[in-house]
Amino acid sequence: MNILIEGLLFPEGPAFDREGGIWLVEKEAGNLIYYKDNQYSRIAVNGHPNGIAIDKKGVIWFCDAQQNSIRCYDPFDKTCTTIVTEIAGKPLKMPNDLCFDTEGNLLFSCPGNDLEDGTGYICCLHKHGALTKIHTGLFYPNGLAFAADNCTLFVAETGTKWIWKMHWNSLTQQVENIEKFIETGGLIGPDGIAFDQDNQLYAAIYGSQHILSIDTKNKTTEKIPTPGKNPTNCALDPKGIQGLMITEAEKGQLLQWDSTKKGLL
Repeated sequence: MNILIEGLLFPEGPAFDREGGIWLVEKEAGNLIYYKDNQYSRIAVNGHPNGIAIDKKGVIWFCDAQQNSIRCYDPFDKTCTTIVTEIAGKPLKMPNDLCFDTEGNLLFSCPGNDLEDGTGYICCLHKHGALTKIHTGLFYPNGLAFAADNCTLFVAETGTKWIWKMHWNSLTQQVENIEKFIETGGLIGPDGIAFDQDNQLYAAIYGSQHILSIDTKNKTTEKIPTPGKNPTNCALDPKGIQGLMITEAEKGQLLQWDSTKKGLL
């Protein structure tokens, strides 16, 4: 395990752009961070930025748990824009993580701040601007990611320590065939998740000092140990060169684990 950056204040949400750069957040400092070629820079956006998703134009979308919003940063003109702050007249419930489907719709989780709340939900921000809840009644919904088929959605529910599996219909913006997939265990539970092109699922198990690698065909697992107890998220290089990038909050690190597996853009 290689340490790429140290001294970060709650890093989260690593994501690869199409040029091989890595974006992450420094949640407690209100920063985005861009890492490439062993160098990194901070971009102050304020709030508490959390998960990251990058659209096809290269714009960085992120959750802001403090401002209860979905925001985006354009690295080309260096502007930051707030996209949405409420649903049905109520503030968003501390947005946490997000991902795009192939149609350009944005899915994001809203857990609140309590693992035992039970009123967490997942939203879809339609590419044309409409915002709807697509799944409710969750105990701290957290990381979410599409498998390689681009329509099987996996959701980490930290409060119950389960990862859920469901079919995402991008035309109707509805989830179907919702089922429990695997219980991850761990002191706290699953946080961010990511897939490689072979449908291997990687889940950061917060509080338990490891990334859980899960074969989605037979549900066999393998633990990838981390230096600190609190891995928050991970992402695989789509080119299969830079390996698995991991954010870890206890020690404030961006970590790199060698792998030739290719991630999904």
